[in-house]
Amino acid sequence: MARFEYFVVLAEMRTGSNFLETNLNSFDGVTCHGEAFNPHFIGYPTQDALLGLTRAERDSDPMRLLSLIKRQPGELGGFRYFHDHDPRVLDFLLDDPACAKIILTRNPLDSYVSWKIAQATGQWKLTNVQKRKAAKAQFDADEFAAHVEALQSFQVTVLNRLQITGQTPFYVAYEDLQSVDVMNGLAQWLGIDARLEGLSKNLKRQNPQPLVEKVANPGQMVEAVGRLDQFNLTRTPNFEPRRGAAVPSYVAAREAPLMYLPVKGGPERQVEAWLASLDGVSRGDLHRKMNQKDLREWMRAHPGHRRFTVLPHPLERAHHAFCTKILSTGLGHFGQLRRSLRKNFDLPIPEEMPDPGYSAADHRKAFSVFLDFVKANLAGQTALRVDAFWCTQSQILQGFSEFALPDLVIRAQDAATDLPALAERLGCAPKPLPDVPSADTPYDLADIYDDALEAQIADVYQRDYIMFGFGPWGQAA
Repeated sequence: MARFEYFVVLAEMRTGSNFLETNLNSFDGVTCHGEAFNPHFIGYPTQDALLGLTRAERDSDPMRLLSLIKRQPGELGGFRYFHDHDPRVLDFLLDDPACAKIILTRNPLDSYVSWKIAQATGQWKLTNVQKRKAAKAQFDADEFAAHVEALQSFQVTVLNRLQITGQTPFYVAYEDLQSVDVMNGLAQWLGIDARLEGLSKNLKRQNPQPLVEKVANPGQMVEAVGRLDQFNLTRTPNFEPRRGAAVPSYVAAREAPLMYLPVKGGPERQVEAWLASLDGVSRGDLHRKMNQKDLREWMRAHPGHRRFTVLPHPLERAHHAFCTKILSTGLGHFGQLRRSLRKNFDLPIPEEMPDPGYSAADHRKAFSVFLDFVKANLAGQTALRVDAFWCTQSQILQGFSEFALPDLVIRAQDAATDLPALAERLGCAPKPLPDVPSADTPYDLADIYDDALEAQIADVYQRDYIMFGFGPWGQAA
């Protein structure tokens, strides 16, 4: 049974409130009625009435609409309220303990720039990334200052009133909107029994670039907000879903005190073969598919053990994912995703492989289109899953931390020297890293590599380049 009679989402324009409303409406028994008290429309810009009440009737008596929202049978109703909405209902909302207060916040510079871009393009929502309209915001220092002042004044008012009345709101940051766990936590706080299996895929992020790339006059913006970077101007946005620890994928040596935390798309077969060679066994004899209890028991039985992972270069990893999971039609490929990319993203690959007419030039073009998809996919602009084979490696390591972080992170280009040295430090014979045939067919990365491809991958995986210091693949290969 719901703890509250109704709810309000206290937010502002361009804070993700549409996405939050969409997910709230995905819960059985919950209905969010848009911007019910927007002075320029009622609920949504395209409608003339809400719950049988016209805009004129609402303006005449706003409490009448509030009463209707509260009394919808069999549902917990609510709406979104911004600082410039009808002030006549605000006092009642804030003082009413039967009203659940959900406070949605976002970096005000992010929301301001997003608002300016939406004004320039006329595109306030995005449901199909192919129809995205691009523009840069023109930063206005005075306008931004007024924007921040209005937001802060409203937030202080809300905070003060809730403190005085002893109420506890539910805070949601813009970045939390991508977490199904947070959405389900919100449902629990509201007192409803329904839970979500996943988030809505209807709305796409419109402008996933760093802030300085969204503004036509970034120099003036930086000067206006100061040099402290308190608004995260150069932060690389991260819209990927959070990942768990993937414990069953961990691989431990048969006897040696070593545990490998694999990164999908990395040199897994090669490292596993090396790990097995330390004890003179086959790859099939390694400890696999363990749960957390099994792993803890292994750790206790191997005091002084080391956990390590091996990070491939982003370009090499993306090419491997493309060749083995998308281009290939053999065992282990992603058939449904392959068909979707051909149909909806115009991925220029043959219907079946191998295809004798598929040239290296075709491969270069197709791989570049695949990277365009990966960029949109990582930015949350597609309805397709972010697969572990091309998610960022920084996100994978964050997932590892939910159970146990690797205490050694090795670049794939250094594995031939670093892994034997690690084994020797632990008293094991320093076995060489075995050669494993490449699974990237029909063309190796070296057959298509050029500076343009390097620039593209550095843009797609900017986060990994920054976090792990990757340089050009051509210099490492």
